[in-house]
Parts: sequence; C-alpha cells; structure tokens
Amino acid sequence: MSQKHSSHPTLLQEFRSFCFQNAASDFEQAVEYFAVFGGMGWRVDFTQSIETLIEEKVLKNYRYIHGDIAHTTKSKPLYHALLTALATGDRREHAAFKKAKATREEGEEAIDWLIKSGLLVFDKSVEKPFKEAEGSSDKLHFVQPFMRFWFACVSPYYKGIKEGDYSEMKAHWEQIKAGFSELIYDGLVLEMLKSAFKEAFAGDPIVGIGGYWDKQTQIDILIKRKSGQMIAGATKYSKAKANKSELAKLKEKCAEAKLDVTAFVFFSKNKFSSELKKEKGESVQLFSLRNLSGLMDDLSQKDLLEHTNKKY
Repeated sequence: MSQKHSSHPTLLQEFRSFCFQNAASDFEQAVEYFAVFGGMGWRVDFTQSIETLIEEKVLKNYRYIHGDIAHTTKSKPLYHALLTALATGDRREHAAFKKAKATREEGEEAIDWLIKSGLLVFDKSVEKPFKEAEGSSDKLHFVQPFMRFWFACVSPYYKGIKEGDYSEMKAHWEQIKAGFSELIYDGLVLEMLKSAFKEAFAGDPIVGIGGYWDKQTQIDILIKRKSGQMIAGATKYSKAKANKSELAKLKEKCAEAKLDVTAFVFFSKNKFSSELKKEKGESVQLFSLRNLSGLMDDLSQKDLLEHTNKKY
C-alpha cells in the first residue's frame, strides 16, 4: 500500500469513498466490509450481515462477475493461479511462482502483465537488507480489495458456486474471515501515521513508509525520513493488549536486521498494558482504534470516486 501506482487511487481514497457512498458509521464494520467489497464502487447495505451480502451480491452473480474478470485476465490459467497464490499466501512474488508452478521467467512476465492491467501493484521492503544475500522477493498488493477476496474465496471454489452449491466456499470463508481484514488495517495504519506525522516531520519528511522484510526478519512498519532517520513499528489485532515485551521484540528485530532505528510506534486494536504505556514518550508512540477511526472523519461528496465497472 506504500507503493501505489500513481494512476490508482490510494487505499485511503478508496476507503473514504466506500464509507461516504455507503454512509458507514462504525469503523470496524466499515473495514470488514471494505476488505470484501472495496474498490468496486458497489453499494453495500451495512444493516445486512457480510455473509448475506456475499451470497446476494457475489455468489448469485458469479457468472457475470466471472465474465467481467475473465475479460480482464484473458482467462489465462497462469494468471488465475498466480492471483489465487497471492490472495491466499504471504504475497511474496517468488512464493506465488512456486505455488502456481510457474518458472521465474513465466511468473515475472505474468506479474508484469497483471500490474499493467491494473490488478496488482508492487509492495517493496522500505529498506534493503544489510547483506544483499539476505534479500527476499518483493510482495504484491491487489489494487482493489474485492479482487483479493475473489481470488482467495470465490475463484478456487468456482465448480460448486457455478452449480449453486456454496458450501465449500462458505466453509473456507468461515476459516479465514477473522483475519481477512488485517491487511486492510495494515494499509490504513500506514495512512494514519503519514497524516499523524505530517506536521511534526515537516522539516524532515517521510520518504518511505511500509514494511521491512528479509529472509529472516519481518517488521510490520518501517518509516524512513529524508535525513535517513528510521522509525519501526508493530501492529496488534488480537484481543490481548499490546505489552512491553512487544517493544523488546521489535528492538530485537531491528538489531537482527541491522537497522538504525531511533523511535518506535505501536498500533493496537485492543489497548495497551500499563507497562507499555509507561514507555510512552518521544521515542515510543502508541496509536489505538480511536486514532485510526479518524480516517473516516469529515466525509463529503468530494470523497466519492467514480468507478466505471459494472455495479452488482
């Protein structure tokens, strides 16, 4: 989400448009529904359960939506296999090649095509690893959240869905539903941090924001400023409070990756332990759902994006 192609709206623009169009009032519900239906300009009724909407809007319209998507992907099995591998895996390019049984050459060619056709964008580690050999492949993001949902939950179960049997798809959705919107949260947290630090960092602005990964280490958030100064961060979505041990873990990861980090940020969906709160200050900043839900503030007609695809 940090590496948006300039011709695509940002995740935040898509999210605000979705919230305005559908008069969203509950932030967590908005994120959950956006993770499934986002990026398409569809009207979504927040009074209905997400399962009802998936069945009514997506499964019952399977043939039509499949036709539209197949038109974009030229119905190429390799493209579909790669898109499903990316939607269900760790989003790393080379892992998707393996899963889709594609050679590196075929895979790279296909990914280039899928980026050009507006389905995917690259997501690169903010900082290159200290040793080149430690580098791990780039990740990819779906431009439209709905496409990720389609290739994770609908496309793999098309045989049953086509016959009107949704049981396999529904069982799969039940399994992954709880964590499905975390990727959207990750992207929105980055957007929130960008705006939270905009004024404070005016003299030394952010030049890179996203994640960090190499073969050994993965860090949720890495912010790089013009001066080279870095801030690392972690996100927590589970029901437990974020605690002080997570700060120690984050410092350890930065040391492993040989990143010279001067400050830390934490986002927790369910509050912070009192020990971690005591660490709060210049070098440790804590952000909660309250900060994040500010991304829905002051929605107006000017937030509405125009979508040209068919509406279901």
